[in-house]
Amino acid sequence: MSDTRPPSVDSLAGSLTQSGLPHPLLVDAAREAIAAGDPSSALRRAEARARTQLRPVVNATGVLLHTNLGRAPVAHSQLAEAQNLELSLATGKRGSRQATVGPLLAKACQAEAAIVVNNCAAAVLLALAALASGRAVSVSRGELVEIGGGFRVPDVLAQSGAELVEVGTTNRTRLADFSGAAAKHDIAVALQVHQSNYRITGFTEAVSVSQLSTLDAPVVVDIGSGLLDAACPWLDGPPPTWLSGEPAAKQTLQAGAALVIFSGDKLLGGPQAGIIAGKAELVKRCESHPLARALRPGGLVLGSLQQTVLSYLKRDGQAIPFWKMASADPQDIQRRANSIAAKLADGVEVVETKAVPGGGTLPSITIPSFGLRLPGDHLEALRSGEPPIIGRIEDGCTYLDLRSVDPGNDQLVLSALLRLSTDGSQADPAGPTTP
Repeated sequence: MSDTRPPSVDSLAGSLTQSGLPHPLLVDAAREAIAAGDPSSALRRAEARARTQLRPVVNATGVLLHTNLGRAPVAHSQLAEAQNLELSLATGKRGSRQATVGPLLAKACQAEAAIVVNNCAAAVLLALAALASGRAVSVSRGELVEIGGGFRVPDVLAQSGAELVEVGTTNRTRLADFSGAAAKHDIAVALQVHQSNYRITGFTEAVSVSQLSTLDAPVVVDIGSGLLDAACPWLDGPPPTWLSGEPAAKQTLQAGAALVIFSGDKLLGGPQAGIIAGKAELVKRCESHPLARALRPGGLVLGSLQQTVLSYLKRDGQAIPFWKMASADPQDIQRRANSIAAKLADGVEVVETKAVPGGGTLPSITIPSFGLRLPGDHLEALRSGEPPIIGRIEDGCTYLDLRSVDPGNDQLVLSALLRLSTDGSQADPAGPTTP
């Protein structure tokens, strides 16, 4: 009579070391496989678990700031050594973690001062809590936006302890609306929020920052996406045409804003962070508020952001991965696509594509690009490779847009496509059907 007993959990877990997972997670995979009556599935379960961990992927979607893929790609490394995060090397006494990157950001956008928190929503929350708690904040109804994850400006404002005063209408707001609100309420801040992820067109009217600055309350502007300077002095040549109309920190402050608030991981091209920049007295009030400690970033974020801002001050846009791919010449991208396609079998075409900035910025804006088109849906097969290649489906075909792929990863794209043909991982040329 044959022995049909399942293997022990420990012995089965010990056979799964090639997955690279630590032993406790291998034990979980072994137990799940044994409980399912299929010990042979343990390795598959372990490998599936390993693929849930954070790992590098190749973004071939054409979305340059892909929220699901971490938005702006950043390269940062530092030795496992102590750093002067809150130590003044000049005095030997305790200092502030805002004393290094903050002044660099202020220099980059010509503000009096700047501080860093952990994201843009946190920056809005902190600024309103520090400047308007217990008082009123006036906001145009057309700017009461909802950002990713369901967070809404009125909700953030309520958490700050300030009172929301809506002015104007959804499509038309005038300076008189803000003046009327100031006559009826104790307005501490006039807040302007950039409509980063949508547009209102047609019969519209809005109040400019320079107009708002003529009122008594300080103007706080959430420009969202983090463009430092509309002139883009870190790039060779003029600013890209697709940036036309995008508010920038430097020009917003010059127009009269007391504070500007923006993200670190969008057009700034750095790690996830929120920046508050502007008048030194108001920035100091934000930095001194009790919430500032809860919302402060760690040394890794500050170190990465410091590298990014130093590249701006050196006017070296090519050292910032986002600007390197955003400013790439379409003809260079086409040559890369032709080089890859020449090494593949028939069926893979080089096509013109339209990349997008992404990350909730510049809605309806596209950037000319080139990529590869394969008949059928190959997304799952490409995601299953090492490293995963993330593309998109359009009209039943798989597209790999090379504007969002670093040129150093072209060989990885080629290898993945060669594996598709070698493994016979062919999808239905008609693509997925809709029930």
